[in-house]
Formats: sequence, C-alpha cells, structure tokens
Amino acid sequence: MVEYIGIEGIQRIVGRVGPARFMEGLAAEIEADYRRWGEFDKSARHAIYSPGGVIELMPTSDGQMYSFKYVNGHPKNTARGLLTVTAFGVLADVETGYPLLLSELTVSTALRTAAMSTLAARWMARPDSRVMALIGNGAQSEFQTIAFHHMLGIREFRLYDVDGHATEKLARNLHALGERDLQVTLCRSATDAVAGADIVTTLTADKCNATILTPGMIAPGMHLNAVGGDCPGKTELHPDILRRSDARVIVEYEPQSRTEGEIQQLPADFAVTEFAQVLSGAAPGRASAAEVTIFDSVGFALEDYSALRYLYKLQRQQNPSRKIDLIPHLDNPKDLFGLLRASTPRSPASPSARALRPIAAESAPT
Repeated sequence: MVEYIGIEGIQRIVGRVGPARFMEGLAAEIEADYRRWGEFDKSARHAIYSPGGVIELMPTSDGQMYSFKYVNGHPKNTARGLLTVTAFGVLADVETGYPLLLSELTVSTALRTAAMSTLAARWMARPDSRVMALIGNGAQSEFQTIAFHHMLGIREFRLYDVDGHATEKLARNLHALGERDLQVTLCRSATDAVAGADIVTTLTADKCNATILTPGMIAPGMHLNAVGGDCPGKTELHPDILRRSDARVIVEYEPQSRTEGEIQQLPADFAVTEFAQVLSGAAPGRASAAEVTIFDSVGFALEDYSALRYLYKLQRQQNPSRKIDLIPHLDNPKDLFGLLRASTPRSPASPSARALRPIAAESAPT
C-alpha cells in the first residue's frame, strides 16, 4: 500500500498547523536539503511545450529517495474556469524502486514556492525590510504574503494586478486573516506599488517576454523576488536590471535557469550564483545594504523533493493515514498473472484449450 495525499489530505495536514507554520517548517526542510546539494542527482526539468502552455516532469534523487513532479502551466486556463498550474508528485525508495507516497502538489507547490521565496529573501534581502510590493495577485499571492509576513516580518503589502478583481480577491483574503499588524495598500500601477518597497515580488502568469519592472523603478538596496518568469520566452524584468553594476543575481540551478529564468535574456557567460553556494558560505547573499539582489526563481526539483518528504513525514503522523493499492502485493513475485487469475471467472474450456491438455498414451499400432 502507498501513502496517498489528495486535496482533502492537504487541507487536513495544513489545517492542523496553519499555512504559516507549515511553510516555515517546509522552508527549514528545503534549506537542509540545499545544504547537501552535492548529494543530489540534478537535471533541468523535461518540458513539452504547446501553443497554450507547458507540461513538465521534474525528477531528482539523493541516492536514498527519488521524487518527481508532474506540473503544467497554462495561463489561458483561467478564462475557462481552470487553474493555471496543477501538479502531483511521487516519492519513492531508491533501494527497491517502490513508491512511498503519491501526493497532490497543486496546493503544495504554492506552499513550497512561497517557502522558497522567503528562504531566499532571508539570505538576500536587507534585514530591516518591512514593505513588499506584490505585482500579480493571482493564485500564488496569498501564500507569498503569509510567508513573508510571518517569516520575515513584512508589515505592509502594496498590491497591483492588471486584473483589479484579482487584487480585490487578495485584499479580501488578507483581511479575513485578521492580522492587526498587516497593512494592505491597493495600487493603481506597478510603478506605484514598487515606490518605497524594500522587496518586490513579481508573480505574473502571461506566457510572454513581459517587462513588469524597468530600471527606473529599482532603488538601491531592493530585493527582487522574480517568480513569474519560469519558462522559455517568459520573463518579467527588463534585462538592464540584471546588468546593473550593483546587482547580484542568484538562481536555484544554473543550467535550468539559463533557459527558463530571467537570465535567458542575457549571454551564456553572464555571471550568476547558485543558492546552494550562498548556504555553503562560498558566496554572499548580499554584500552591502545598497546592493540590488535578484532571486531569479523558476522552481527546482529539489524543492519538490523536500515538500514530498515533508508531507510523507506529516502524513505518517496522522492516525489513520490514507493509503491506496497502487502496487500489487504478491505471495510469489514471479507470478504477476496470478493476481488476475484469482479474480477472473472460470469458463468452459474452448476446443483450442482442450487441444492443449495432455493426451493419454495410446496403444502402439499393431
């Protein structure tokens, strides 16, 4: 039997501790895994693109456990009443190859993306950051807001989306949280939202080379959390922001970010730092208070590995946990067909079947 977490399961698990504590715990798991970066088998995700979006597989392994995530990205889905991003994942035991967990990852991806964004900001943003602009107020925005508020102490959120209904939705959900020290400001443009912000998070969904932020909008000391540019041909930052002499660009896994991140706009020799180098002390996350730091986030398989392993641990603490019969259990592992034979109704033997029966020895002809 394989552990299973569906939508009801993730509601139950997160509901027991609350989204903020769940993301804080998940951020700790992600950080611990990034600190053993060298143990992981790493590759850029496998993607198949279509005019409407992309379907991707994201595998990794540390030699003990293996995981993969299936995820899509279809920006036009919302016009049809569908989610832009859906996902599920598997955690497996490397020694036997047996799956341990099958889990939804649609909600969990939103939780792990916000956890990763906040973890990176802990190392890259100025410690006194208190104001954040959130440009793009769709499905991911609440998770980012909750994580940055509780884990980084952000108090004011300046919201903007080209879809005003999305901004109103986010503002309503944040108000419903009842956080007295959380201030929300609705802005008329991205420029208004960024003005005075310490951290700027971009979360737009359109599959295009957009220019959400321009060089004139960026002040010294800002931290940019660029989340929306996550596939070839999809960016949010003007390339001159990345080229600033006072800018530091940090990515998750460089080979993947070269084709999917903001740095796809720049030459292959443009210098970037991987986040694992920051955690190991090989490179700083921020060199000075005036430096502009950019987390070029596209999402990496290690983060999903961390999420699945975290979910597996929490799931097994539930009583009872839910399991599904995804893998057969056999008394004789060489007799797979016996599994079907036991449930197949017996029928009268056909002539051809009778012909296969052993024939009694006949008397030799005289």
